[in-house]
Amino acid sequence: MTETLAEKVEAVERTASPYHFAMVEPSEFDVVYEINPWMATTDRPDRELALAQWRTLVDAYRAYGHTVEIIPGVPGLPDMVFAANGGLSVGGIFYTAKFSTEFREAEGPLHAEWQKANTSAKVVEATFVNEGEGDYIALGDRVLAGYGFRSTIESHRELEAVAGREVVSLHLVDSRFYHLDTALCVLDEARGLVAYFPGAFGDESRATLERLFPDAVKVSAEDAEAFAMNSVSDGKHVFHAGAAREFGRIVEELGFVSVPLDLSQFLKAGGGIKCCTMTLRD
Repeated sequence: MTETLAEKVEAVERTASPYHFAMVEPSEFDVVYEINPWMATTDRPDRELALAQWRTLVDAYRAYGHTVEIIPGVPGLPDMVFAANGGLSVGGIFYTAKFSTEFREAEGPLHAEWQKANTSAKVVEATFVNEGEGDYIALGDRVLAGYGFRSTIESHRELEAVAGREVVSLHLVDSRFYHLDTALCVLDEARGLVAYFPGAFGDESRATLERLFPDAVKVSAEDAEAFAMNSVSDGKHVFHAGAAREFGRIVEELGFVSVPLDLSQFLKAGGGIKCCTMTLRD
């Protein structure tokens, strides 16, 4: 069962902040290779249904006042729909992704070119392997950073140097939760409130999370497996997997508005709401 301090802490008045997102059209989305435990080439997504689910997510963001930039899909890059993996926008820079797998290595340069053409961010080319917002979560003057499966700890130190922010390294140990954004999400950026699945992290990293976020929501394995942590919050509205019902109930108890969505076709590739969403920051 999901553990929360909801019984000890009164739900506060939550305030939404407008966000600027970039998303990649799922016109090329498919499962034609297997690079995480969720993927099976024998269980490919229904592309028409995937497009409808993706459009529902875009519409939900816009309905709640957020700006969404649409990047066209690219033939031969079925996972580019997972825009969050393309890099990290923080503090006026865009730190590019550098994929280790040949299947996705072309995505990093394409996102970098899009940033140069469409934003004012200074593009910084990564030297070390990392998968962008998949493993980097900006929170206040820190960046939470995952390693163990996709991003290297060396990339954390490089990001720390180029962004001028503390980077907190968190060790991921369960291959089902291969990116940090499948194991942890920010619920209220202004208050530093997060939710996470403890079982995704090594012992030392769990201790770090306990120290940094004593009021965090800790989700159950059942909700984590439904991709509850692959959520996006604007500080009031939490866009989350509809299958994570207990998580939806908990966030409402804490004063948020639950916005459940079905991205079941993307889960077949090990992705969800946050995976499809890159945050553009000044």
